[in-house]
Amino acid sequence: MTKNNKILIIEDNDTMRLGMSESLRRDGHVVTEFGNPEEALNYFRRHPFELVITDLKMEPIDGLEVLRSIREEQPATEVIVVSAFGTVDTAVEAMKLGAADFLTKPFSMEELRVRVTKVRERIQQMQAYSRLTEENRLLQEELFADMIGSSEAMQQIFNLIKRVAPQDSTVLIEGESGTGKELVAQAIHRQSKRHDRPFIKLNCAALNDNLLESELFGHEKGAFTGAVKQKRGRFELADSGSLFLDEIGDISPAMQVRLLRVLQEGEFERLGGESTTSVDVRIICATHQNLAQKVEKGEFREDLYYRLNVIPFTLPPLRERKEDIPALVAHFLKKRAATDRSFSPEALQHFINYSWPGNIRELENLIERLIVISPEQQIDAGIVGAQLGHAPITQQDGFSHLPLEEAVAAFEKNMIVHALKTCEGVKNQAAKMLGIKTSTLYYKLEKYDLQDSK
Repeated sequence: MTKNNKILIIEDNDTMRLGMSESLRRDGHVVTEFGNPEEALNYFRRHPFELVITDLKMEPIDGLEVLRSIREEQPATEVIVVSAFGTVDTAVEAMKLGAADFLTKPFSMEELRVRVTKVRERIQQMQAYSRLTEENRLLQEELFADMIGSSEAMQQIFNLIKRVAPQDSTVLIEGESGTGKELVAQAIHRQSKRHDRPFIKLNCAALNDNLLESELFGHEKGAFTGAVKQKRGRFELADSGSLFLDEIGDISPAMQVRLLRVLQEGEFERLGGESTTSVDVRIICATHQNLAQKVEKGEFREDLYYRLNVIPFTLPPLRERKEDIPALVAHFLKKRAATDRSFSPEALQHFINYSWPGNIRELENLIERLIVISPEQQIDAGIVGAQLGHAPITQQDGFSHLPLEEAVAAFEKNMIVHALKTCEGVKNQAAKMLGIKTSTLYYKLEKYDLQDSK
């Protein structure tokens, strides 16, 4: 018996209506009854029921019209049709209109109770299915967190995450800066059998060899100046969980050797220590570089590359999934508690036309900036265009009249100016956004006389 055990009975024969009502009430149902079908439908529109029992032959409208109206207004409501003039054709027509059952008069009250019980069970099953569907939807939203995208490219990524996550295989995520590699790593961990264990992350590009070795493997007290106590490394902290190594392509050849040993043997020694520590860690790596090309150039160990590249992910840049941009814009407005703000259609077109060298991270930063600096609730195309500057790749860039070499230089200069503006003058971040080394960026700043640019 569901908590909502209310039944609406529509029957113009007083004796039959009373008999059905009393029988069902004795079974614990709350029954509302009408002899006039029009009055019953008016009441139903204000007070929906999960189950309706209606007679077929009635005036001024018959039971099939009642059934049709109920199914149009409340498709989830189940309807049992009863009739003293039941034929196969009538029953078939009622079923086609969505009736849950058809009873031919005369019938016993016991048979009515059995039919009602069966329909009730069906209602309970459908409600349970709906709950499970909604719970699954909410769970998927939680598992994929800030990963937004209905494009085919992103759906392929979501499906691959679902297939890969339950395994313990090492994952390598490649993609440009700002495409959401860490979000993919988090989604894989959340959907894995290690989801209730630690998810530890480390940006390998942010540390030199000595610091990176200490962060990864830990150190013993006195291992170096300043090591005043023993420290556990990220591998130990991630034991039985997942370790996310971002920018794995930036580690030195010496660190590649040490990392390869851990992947092969599952053990290591702390810096300055002699005892061996064993760990059970799932490795998820990410890089904005093409590791296969680095292997060909001799800049990355081939054996380590194959150890890491068991399950490869390649994230698409935002310029290749522009159909996701409106949903991402709405998501970032909501994330910044700015649901009262919006963008004009022309402003959204600016977003779609732009190339997004910094990808989703650049989009999020721009939206945050526009929320702060725009005085209007609806942010127009003018202010968006002014913030994007000359970096969009469009046919209106004005480079087409220049010789090829000058056009390339002008475009490169604009890209650098935009990257510096997006990263607020932080040059190592701008270099990462552009996919070049910081030393290369300094060279180009001098080349284009942009040393003071921010």
